[in-house]
Amino acid sequence: MKAYRASLLWFAPHHEGPPQALYEEDGLLLVGPNAAGLQVVQAIGSWRELYAQCAQVPVEHLPGRIIAPGFVDLHVHFPQTNIIGSPASGLLPWLENYTFPEEKRFASMDYAAEAAGFFVDELLRNGVTTTLAFASSHSTSVNALFAEAQKRSLRLITGLCLMDRNAPADLLNQPGSQVDATLQSLLDSEALIQQWHGKGRLGYAITPRFAPTSTDAQLRGAGELAERYPDVWIQSHVAENLHEIAWARELFPASRSYLSTYDDFGLMRERAVYAHCIHFDDADRALMRESGASAAISPTSNLFLGSGFFDYEGADRIGFGYGLASDVGGGTSFSPFHTMLAAYNVGREGQTKAGLSLSPQHLWWQHTAGAGRVLGVKGTDGQPLVGNLLPGCEADFVVLNPKATPLLARKTALASNLDELLFSMIVLGDDRLIERTVISQA
Repeated sequence: MKAYRASLLWFAPHHEGPPQALYEEDGLLLVGPNAAGLQVVQAIGSWRELYAQCAQVPVEHLPGRIIAPGFVDLHVHFPQTNIIGSPASGLLPWLENYTFPEEKRFASMDYAAEAAGFFVDELLRNGVTTTLAFASSHSTSVNALFAEAQKRSLRLITGLCLMDRNAPADLLNQPGSQVDATLQSLLDSEALIQQWHGKGRLGYAITPRFAPTSTDAQLRGAGELAERYPDVWIQSHVAENLHEIAWARELFPASRSYLSTYDDFGLMRERAVYAHCIHFDDADRALMRESGASAAISPTSNLFLGSGFFDYEGADRIGFGYGLASDVGGGTSFSPFHTMLAAYNVGREGQTKAGLSLSPQHLWWQHTAGAGRVLGVKGTDGQPLVGNLLPGCEADFVVLNPKATPLLARKTALASNLDELLFSMIVLGDDRLIERTVISQA
């Protein structure tokens, strides 16, 4: 058991209405092992009310610091770390000129292992303690990333990137005939599920890159895998770019929409997270709600590639789950603060007619408790285990220094309420604001 005394930020259990942040200026966070030996939150609240519980427990006092939930990144590309900030005229040229050439290098285990170490370092340096990540189409990349995450006790979900057409030949999952590539990708995926899924804090995601790079046979096989393994995740991209949408409609003319293509192959359900989800109609939004699938909003990537604006008003009006994502390397930063600020700008610019202004609490919730809810990592009581600091949650948290830079110190000192404090950190924060990242250990 260990206790931390500092200012505390966390979220009330979310039901209906806007997310509610809770803040304790002089707080106490008590962590200790659960029945499985994993460090979880035992109690949280004011120091005055809880300090008696800590008479025999070591207490670390962190004056002037804020303890907050570790951030949850719902969509990031592990093999694209090196291509962050690469110039391109749009999504498809960016894939052809930068993404595919870099991803070829992940056939090498040495290359993948070194990249995995750097990738996890960047996540933790930026306060990300749970992530849903893409690997490349090589089993070496999946094994390297899982091994690194296991070594660090990071809660990580990833999977083999499924592609069996419309990509360079040496990136397809298996050289040779079309049937061989398709079959091998599915066999490799199942072997990786059996090797890694549920091992410690690791989870597997069935990962078609996006519908245009998979044949009907590969998508059908992915849906069959999802049916055989109902507790694994599903991740892909959808409705990011108008050219991509037109291409998908040409390749799958029988589907009602691009999103419906995934439903037609059994890939829409709870624990299915689709990146972007920009160009939707209300029928698509209803399909997201009814299936239990959720959106990974990637605002820095969408702005960088000129893809469009996520429609928050439509998502809330119809009602489906969403959370924030860095989407590195199309995204321009690992920093959750940069992502939250971009989401604020997307909300303002994309829905001017609706008069939308996302509150600082809502922005922070999207990258913590809201994203944790989307992932569906739940305890026996049905409550999310990641992205929050409620009792029972895994003890993943960040220690924030609101005086990390002169401007931050000046601005946060002027905050007269919680929204002003949070928004100051969202607008002015970066990795320097993260003084320490603490990961739940067994």
